[in-house]
Amino acid sequence: MEEIINEANVQEEVAAPVEEVKEPSHKSQIIAKFALKEGDTGSPEVQVALLTDRIQTLSAHLATHPKDNHSRRGLLMMIGKRKNLLAYLKKKDVDRYKKLIAELGLRK
Repeated sequence: MEEIINEANVQEEVAAPVEEVKEPSHKSQIIAKFALKEGDTGSPEVQVALLTDRIQTLSAHLATHPKDNHSRRGLLMMIGKRKNLLAYLKKKDVDRYKKLIAELGLRK
């Protein structure tokens, strides 16, 4: 009986990919860094920063799993959403746009 439980525990540990597991405070750190004021989670800067982090994580996943087309579709949708948010920010306030892309290192 104990052997079955131990094998189940081993399988659970293997099931969680190391590259995708992040501590919850990672998201909070990104929000705190790019927030315009206390409690700001919806500004374009915060949304773009969070999307950029998720895009980088998913890109690393797809490098090791090239046939994962469902995740690739999600990645392309995130890239499109980030592109639209950046276009909105550029239209509204060019200075904030330039500061954000410099901090995130998005453009060359």
